[in-house]
Amino acid sequence: MSTDPLVSVCIANYNGMAVIDDCIRSVQAQAELAGGIEIIVHDDASTDGSAAHIRARYPAVRLIESAANVGFCVANNRMAAVARGEYLLLLNNDAALFADAVATLHRAAAATDGPAILGLPQYDFDTGELLDIGSLLDPFLNPLPNRDPLRGEVGLIMGSCLWLPRVLWDELGGFPEWFGSIGEDLYLCCRARLAGYPVKALAASGYRHKVGASFGGGKAQGGRLVTTFRRRALSERNKTFVMVMTYPAPFMQAALLLHLLLLSCEGALLSLLHADSAYLRRIYLPVFAALVRERAALWTTRVTIMRGRRLARGAFFSVFTAFPYKLRMVLEHGLPRLH
Repeated sequence: MSTDPLVSVCIANYNGMAVIDDCIRSVQAQAELAGGIEIIVHDDASTDGSAAHIRARYPAVRLIESAANVGFCVANNRMAAVARGEYLLLLNNDAALFADAVATLHRAAAATDGPAILGLPQYDFDTGELLDIGSLLDPFLNPLPNRDPLRGEVGLIMGSCLWLPRVLWDELGGFPEWFGSIGEDLYLCCRARLAGYPVKALAASGYRHKVGASFGGGKAQGGRLVTTFRRRALSERNKTFVMVMTYPAPFMQAALLLHLLLLSCEGALLSLLHADSAYLRRIYLPVFAALVRERAALWTTRVTIMRGRRLARGAFFSVFTAFPYKLRMVLEHGLPRLH
């Protein structure tokens, strides 16, 4: 009889001392599941002692200690490579599951015809406010929070709590290790949908998330958007990468041209309004350099994805909205505050 667990919960940790207890305890408190759950934590060369804390406090956790900081993509690839579960649940260290979360995901997976990426409603850790039930996408791959419990099919399940069968992870090839961090969930969901696999947000159960705690920024505070130069730079770069790799032709060429033009205008405008060229230099211009630097990897990945595409162009864009979400956020909250 196999002793392998049914589910492998994979938690990427970097300097998570303040949040990791809530995360691990929420997994340990899951409703009983036939087959069981294993917890794998990849510590990304933390400097706050969280690795030693996990080792001492949670001896049942499989701890992978990295000698160097390698980022979210490599961390999850390493955990998936040693995972023994039939299913993987990628979980942020600043997220905490509801007690029935894993059982809810497993029931939905068992009822789904074939492999699928699944997610749960996301709630603000402190206030309990519903943040999203998955996300739709705008033409430039900015996520638009979905709060319709009846929608089901979405464009993005956040990597803070993302479920999929291990066989699907292996088929999709996991995360590109040259991708770094931010937007890897967007890449995986777009690639899965192009290959014909559903991306669904469930209306039941959920998880609490300290949005931005593990990477900085990424949320509205006091009515203003707060983020960091590093987060914005990685976000703009990686959304552009995903567009190049996954948008079917001829939409990719047209969307990329418009996207790069708008990024240039946005960077110039922000630099002028803030009288600080750092916005253009640190966020927007590096996108162009990155496209040149990674052109071979981008093209090779695109060719592989398009060869395996089983979804029509119209169906791919069915989870997209026409109005740019970034513009909507600026109209609601004003220009973002970066630090």
